[in-house]
Amino acid sequence: MKVAVIMGSSSDWPIMKEACDMLDYFSIQYEKKVVSAHRTPLEMVEFAKNATSQNIDIIIAGAGGAAHLPGMVASLTTAPVIGVPIETKSLKGMDSLLSIVQMPGGIPVATTAIGKAGAKNAGILAARMIGMTDETVKQQLVDYEQSLVVKVEEMQNDLL
Repeated sequence: MKVAVIMGSSSDWPIMKEACDMLDYFSIQYEKKVVSAHRTPLEMVEFAKNATSQNIDIIIAGAGGAAHLPGMVASLTTAPVIGVPIETKSLKGMDSLLSIVQMPGGIPVATTAIGKAGAKNAGILAARMIGMTDETVKQQLVDYEQSLVVKVEEMQNDLL
């Protein structure tokens, strides 16, 4: 399976890198690119319409402000879309979150938290989707979850 990590601007990369880091962690193949819903709408339409024929199974789309990218892409493909709200200066990402999460019935976008945590979770969510049919990724997810338990145990030991 292949994932596309797209963002509305290269300024979104410091956030969206978190999704790519998780995909790297799980050894999941992906491509990353800037696809702007507002500045390059025709390219966005072409990307979304051709995603599945290009062997893209899951799309992680980060966008800030009006944040139309995830929803517009979701309206043009049958691939699952995970939206990552990018934090903005004026409204701290609430505008992005609401733009992505408030999709009309029939056009689903799985939406994560605002910013780096959301991008990281988007990568993990994509891995969980892939892990439903890929036993290697599924086992890596089990191992990853166990590493979180160990980290909490270490934190507890720090209190002693």
